[in-house]
Amino acid sequence: MRIDQWEARYRSGERTETDLLAAPTPLLIETAEKLTPGNALDVACGTGRNAVWLAERGWHVTAVDGARPAIEILNQRAQERGLPIVTRVADLEGEDFRIEPASWDLISKCFYLQRSLIPAVRAGVRPGGIAIVMVHIVENGEEVTATRAAPGELRSFFGDEWEILHYFEGRGKDTAHKRASAEIVARRR
Repeated sequence: MRIDQWEARYRSGERTETDLLAAPTPLLIETAEKLTPGNALDVACGTGRNAVWLAERGWHVTAVDGARPAIEILNQRAQERGLPIVTRVADLEGEDFRIEPASWDLISKCFYLQRSLIPAVRAGVRPGGIAIVMVHIVENGEEVTATRAAPGELRSFFGDEWEILHYFEGRGKDTAHKRASAEIVARRR
């Protein structure tokens, strides 16, 4: 889906109500609860269900999304809760977005597949830090697309310099996403 389509969905309220009611991603909760809060980057954050949860637990969060209406909703949510979340509207596929190397204790990229962004996510995690990546995968004979990964594809992005703490393919626990997905939690060595 193009960014203008996402913006229209947020403006119409179609995604807003769903996103505001959605709990944070269970895998993010399970993982982050075991970590000492530090600097977190939430890529393709939407209205911030994960960013808000992390900030409420002491993480210094930067949240980035291409949809301005989503970031506006996140800013309002953060302000209402007194949370100092740094937000940014950025074209994740363009050159105006850059993940600084070895700068983050945690990077989450949940349910947004952009293969060209994976190397920057990997490089952006500090040694000892964690990457949480979740993507939708093809099912029932579907073709691999820009938004649907092949089975096993997500795991192939994380090589020897990563300790795989969790990998799963199938229907996950995140009630906001009904499609089959692949999820990985990896620690940079």
